[in-house]
Amino acid sequence: MRQMDTHGAPSEGVVLQHREASDADLHASNLTNWSQQYDQVSQGEFSGHIVELPFEQLQVFREDTSQALQQKCLVWPDSIWLGIPLADQQNCRINGLEVDSTAFMCKPGDHDFQLSTPEQYSLYGMVVQRDALQAMADIHGYELADVWQEGPGRHQIPEKVLNDARYILARMLNDQDERGRNRLSREVLMLTVLELLKEEQPAPSDTPSFQHRKQVVDTVQGLIASQPDRAFTVTELCEQANVSSRTLQYSFQSILGISPIRYLRVSRLNGVRRALLQAPEGSSVADIATQWGFWHLSQFAKDYKLQFGELPSETIHTRRLLNQRLGQW
Repeated sequence: MRQMDTHGAPSEGVVLQHREASDADLHASNLTNWSQQYDQVSQGEFSGHIVELPFEQLQVFREDTSQALQQKCLVWPDSIWLGIPLADQQNCRINGLEVDSTAFMCKPGDHDFQLSTPEQYSLYGMVVQRDALQAMADIHGYELADVWQEGPGRHQIPEKVLNDARYILARMLNDQDERGRNRLSREVLMLTVLELLKEEQPAPSDTPSFQHRKQVVDTVQGLIASQPDRAFTVTELCEQANVSSRTLQYSFQSILGISPIRYLRVSRLNGVRRALLQAPEGSSVADIATQWGFWHLSQFAKDYKLQFGELPSETIHTRRLLNQRLGQW
């Protein structure tokens, strides 16, 4: 994953910050002071948009993505993150647990997690510095003893409380509403976090079957990441995870929502795209593709265009344009 800014919480801002990207991994880097890596799962051109408003020791944002993604995320240290899906959209998964629009997600800083999000997905995010939130809780009489512990990450909540939070965040992140950028607004947002954490009820998840499926997926993901140029077979993956092909298939479908073979191919295609965007001038598409286990280059080019909506050569052209723009700053 990308290296995170060690300064922690973003600096306070006075205006909304809008950032757009046509690449999933570049989009992942647009959220201030997060360490993230996104793999695009569904096929087609990607578009992503982030609108962010930083306060002192508090970050609020809305993220919109067009394609299904596998996300590896890490929030800045000494903080807590709350992720609130917008209502009436497809469910996502956090570390394999399905999250619908009647629940929110919560993870402490310095604990990485994985999100599986569908196409056309939108999410509100709030990240608060630990000491600031604890001080606010002490003043207003909230008990936060358990929220700093690593838990399942999915929390059920009364629908009215969740809808109230969505309403507040929509107003704060509205270009037309200047009231979202002052000291009183920060207070409202901090109290909103406290209300969500007061009402939260972690949904049951710690069952033996879930933990076993998650362990299978983690084992295979680690194996694939350690040898990106190797075209693993299902048999090899089963042997490494010490499970049957049926268990392997069910584990991936239930935890990530895709098959293990589809995950393998998607992760390698995203790896090539990442390498193309980061490669030095003069690098060969063929060399990079073969480093990731794609030996039939004509088929690779077809699969790449189907996945990302452009040829590998067009990705290199995008990289050159980005480098030229960066050189002008």
